[in-house]
Amino acid sequence: MSYPDLVAIGGFVVLFILLLLRVPIGVAMGLVGVGGFAMMVRTSSALNLVGLSPIRTATEYSLALIPMFILMGSLATASGLSKELYRASNAWIGHRRGGLAMATIAACGGFAAICGSSVATAATMTRVALPEMKRYGYPDTLATGSIAAGGTLGILIPPSIVLAIYGILTEQDIGKLFIAGVIPGILALLLYLVTVRLYVMFSKSDVPVQEKADWTERIHASRGVWAVVLLFVFIMGGIYGGVFTPSEAAGMGASGVLIIGLVRRRLDGKAIYRCLVDSIQVSASIFFILIGALLFGYFLTATQTPQKIANLLLALDLGPHGTLVLILLFFLILGCILDAMAMIVLMIPIIYPVILQLGFDPIWFGVIIVMTVELGLITPPVGMNVFVLNSLARDIPLQRVFAGVMPFVLMDVLRLSLLVAFPILVLFLPNTMQ
Repeated sequence: MSYPDLVAIGGFVVLFILLLLRVPIGVAMGLVGVGGFAMMVRTSSALNLVGLSPIRTATEYSLALIPMFILMGSLATASGLSKELYRASNAWIGHRRGGLAMATIAACGGFAAICGSSVATAATMTRVALPEMKRYGYPDTLATGSIAAGGTLGILIPPSIVLAIYGILTEQDIGKLFIAGVIPGILALLLYLVTVRLYVMFSKSDVPVQEKADWTERIHASRGVWAVVLLFVFIMGGIYGGVFTPSEAAGMGASGVLIIGLVRRRLDGKAIYRCLVDSIQVSASIFFILIGALLFGYFLTATQTPQKIANLLLALDLGPHGTLVLILLFFLILGCILDAMAMIVLMIPIIYPVILQLGFDPIWFGVIIVMTVELGLITPPVGMNVFVLNSLARDIPLQRVFAGVMPFVLMDVLRLSLLVAFPILVLFLPNTMQ
């Protein structure tokens, strides 16, 4: 075994040990990246990277969309848009059997369109929807499962922070990635609604039905939703039409939510200040991870690890789709021990060259891999969305929450299979962009 191979293997061993010791992923990748690069090149060159990488990351214009979209989601939460979405969804479909769970998923989809974070979507809808479903006597499994699964829509329905990170790491057009996520996101929402219907049809649990809202109540409840619809159409329509870049769209989206909140008198100085502080904290953590990923990428390049792994996978002679299935299974297993962001920044620089050599479209693969990562948000033992929900609903055992999400996991596997079999579902809209 050659020296670069030994250094690469040793680097990965040290990285996973640091992760098991709960060292933050950005710090762990940065330490291994700098140390490994120093062993492969020179210590002085590695130290130069430490000085240059943070500056390069912090001054990258395309990264401006991350804090702006995070701020947009924070302002939307503080403005009460999540409650309005849930109230409108409930007015239209809440009277059906399992309607409150379906309304929760619909509201998650709407909130995801202005948030971009699955964890934030799950946390927000837990506070909004769970008390209502408890009041009507919904089973804990259905109530928590619909919230945890609905929260995963935040990672796929644009604007998506994880899709943006994928675009930055692979140097793909973030606008096309966002547009590519529209049809799969809508498909995810519809299949989750079908899952709820199947649950209430075959479950022995009694799922109550609430009184049907009349047309006056429906119209009144929908009056507050226009802001979300307008924002989503404005942002995605502008990106699709090439009117402005994703970074410009993020800035205008955050400004739009701020104006709506001020006009409706839902935001004051203290609320805006809290949103700004929260956004800075979350953005700083993401930037720290990106800096660590950049340093780790130099280490991988020096050891030629991506090229060697690509050659190894291609040598298995499984064919393009056989190799793709192997990669997706690996990500599903990895999702049981790592969170979504960690998987993307750690594995995409390694796997991406393989995808290119297999001839797959990188935009299509971005949506597919984000969907696969999305599964990790609700599968044991990590299941970030599940733990967030459990932290806000301590009276519901963790195992019941995981039991509740399993039907949605099965539906996610079906959706993933459909998009792998029919790439046009992902690529149709991006291919029509100029």
